[in-house]
Amino acid sequence: MTWNQNYTALIVSFAYVFGVIAVAELLRRFAGRSLEFTRKFIHIGVGMWIVGTVFLFENCYMALIPPLAFTIINTISYLRGTIKAMETGDKSNLGTIYFPISFAIIIYCLWGMPVAMVASMMPMTWGDAQAALVGRRYGFHRYTVFGATRSVEGSVAMLLWSWIPTSLALFILPLVLGTPTISPLLALIYGGATAAVCTLVEALSPWGIDNLTVPLAAMLVLYALAV
Repeated sequence: MTWNQNYTALIVSFAYVFGVIAVAELLRRFAGRSLEFTRKFIHIGVGMWIVGTVFLFENCYMALIPPLAFTIINTISYLRGTIKAMETGDKSNLGTIYFPISFAIIIYCLWGMPVAMVASMMPMTWGDAQAALVGRRYGFHRYTVFGATRSVEGSVAMLLWSWIPTSLALFILPLVLGTPTISPLLALIYGGATAAVCTLVEALSPWGIDNLTVPLAAMLVLYALAV
């Protein structure tokens, strides 16, 4: 077997994700960080690996191995509580399982469209995480949709933290990759449209399923915009 870039990418992928989980667990055990904090720390850290996927992997099917593997790992952790820093103990929330599934779907559907691939992950990676953190701490104006209670403050955080990272990805990544670029204004418009749709989808999604619906909504919007 001839060694190639994809094998290196696989090793780096697993090392990176397990490293993020290890840091989160250390923060939980020795720094007294809450489970909500460590879960979102892992959420953001792992979500940002979409950037590493774009730059390191040369083959779509090899790039699918890590998220599919973590679908299995996360399912085991969900059932047994193996990774404490990642689990809430709430068996009605399958978010940790949906996360790698949506990661894999985006890789498969947008392979060959690296800018859209990265941008599609930003609303879930940053927006969803900040919505939960802000909503839990500052969410005084609450509303309930399909049995899931959220807050206006959390939804505003979702909108802003989806808009900014998505716009940055749309503007900066083409410059790095050497692909056709768009203006900062157009990046803000596309990012804002994506963020608005994802905020609405997040608000309407049943508990825990937003880790699946939000990135898929972002993917569809950005695909429609031909990013």
